[in-house]
Amino acid sequence: MPLIRVELFEGRTPEQKRDLAQALTEATCRVLGTKPEGVDVMFFDIAKHDWATAGVPWSDKTPPKPQG
Repeated sequence: MPLIRVELFEGRTPEQKRDLAQALTEATCRVLGTKPEGVDVMFFDIAKHDWATAGVPWSDKTPPKPQG
């Protein structure tokens, strides 16, 4: 049984997670030939201060400026 672990910044809605879980399940079933009942998806919400890229926590990064 596949277990898909999704780590993402906190703040996504339950509806977004539900939609992503459904899409991941469908893709897994199509590619691996398994049944939906055998696919598990686990979500882990990570605070931006607990995630760093290139040594810089995401909480320290400035958001991109809107274009227009």
